[in-house]
Amino acid sequence: MDILLILIPLALILGLIGFAAFMWTVKNNQYDDLEGAAHRILMEDENEP
Repeated sequence: MDILLILIPLALILGLIGFAAFMWTVKNNQYDDLEGAAHRILMEDENEP
């Protein structure tokens, strides 16, 4: 039972870190253009020799 005193706060801390990382990606507009990257990877670069 003593391990729960370590694991519960650790789980909460990891959850808060994950939520903070998600909020950081939302603020930096990571989800604005979801299809653009998929289309750009299929287009050939015209500048290559």
